[in-house]
Amino acid sequence: MNKKLQLIPVMLCFFAMGFVDLVGIASNYVQSDLGLSDSAANIFPSLVFFWFLIFSVPTGMLMNKIGRKNTVLLSLVITILSLVLPLFGESYGLMLAAFSLLGIGNAIMQTSLNPLIANIVKGDGLASTMTFGQFVKAIASFMAPYIAMWGATAALPSFGLGWRLLFPVYGVIGIVAALLLAGTSIEREQVSEKASGFADCLKLLGKPFVLFSFLSIMCHVGIDVGTNTTAPKLLMERVGMTLTQAGFATSLYFICRTIGSLLGSYILSKFSHKKFFLLNVILMALAMCLMFFGGSKAILYTAIVMIGLANSNLFSIVFSQALLAVPDKQNEVSGLMIMGLFGGTIFPLLMGFASDAVGQAGAVAVMFIGALYLLYYSSLIRK
Repeated sequence: MNKKLQLIPVMLCFFAMGFVDLVGIASNYVQSDLGLSDSAANIFPSLVFFWFLIFSVPTGMLMNKIGRKNTVLLSLVITILSLVLPLFGESYGLMLAAFSLLGIGNAIMQTSLNPLIANIVKGDGLASTMTFGQFVKAIASFMAPYIAMWGATAALPSFGLGWRLLFPVYGVIGIVAALLLAGTSIEREQVSEKASGFADCLKLLGKPFVLFSFLSIMCHVGIDVGTNTTAPKLLMERVGMTLTQAGFATSLYFICRTIGSLLGSYILSKFSHKKFFLLNVILMALAMCLMFFGGSKAILYTAIVMIGLANSNLFSIVFSQALLAVPDKQNEVSGLMIMGLFGGTIFPLLMGFASDAVGQAGAVAVMFIGALYLLYYSSLIRK
């Protein structure tokens, strides 16, 4: 089969990978519907990213047994199931179950989908294809708030689901992605080495640079999920927007992340990684100062744009630096870096408690601590 045709279902799977980012806007709607506190509502994004801690390394072992394509198909089945559950109601327990399955499916997908591209694209085209996959993923991320708003406000019928119309729309796309991938012939990879285990990965945390990189991934993802969740709340608290109006902030953030990733793919080929990382972190820290003190819609939107652009390329820089630091243990390092996505659990929990205590400024302060750590990490990056 033509290589380009093989990539079509793979790119649709990248779109399905972006479903996980619906948790930001969805948790805000659930909070409004059920009258939850910030700490109770932030359990949802925390729960989604908790599963990266548990499933990233076992997924590597699973790929050696059933292959990358079958592992991606398994992740799609779990993701589709997570999108079906909210059709039966929006009780707290049901939504917890749905977001748990969404996190498990995405943890498996994040670990297996990028390697699957290597079965199709070889050599110099691999990195650019992966970058395009991230672009496709971002489309799903910034579409989610619009679909939720359409379901909540549109004159057209939403089948009684309201904002939850988001789930069947993405569920249908997930089913199409699974069917297309299942029907596409992709050559299975040759397994030449044993999959990494937890012990192999954890031993590498004894190497200072690997530990610092792991913590940087946690901060990057924590700020990503934190901004996704907190930006609408800031607009509601400071400007008096409704949830439906404030939902645009989430889309704006992901639009800027998309633009930033496309710009970054070019800039990183011409510019020092160390300087580019430092520039982005400084931009992010300044944006958080605007978020902390800003009281107008223009200032808050500006801050959201700045964080979206600044946070779009940090993961790739940290990931590549960690791999270069331990070239003979790249499988183990890769597993650890994916486990670092667990930061998406820690940050929202801390931000929820902080915002319950002092308002959304408390949540921004937690993110600012993460930015300060990334500022320190920039001094460790090799040129």
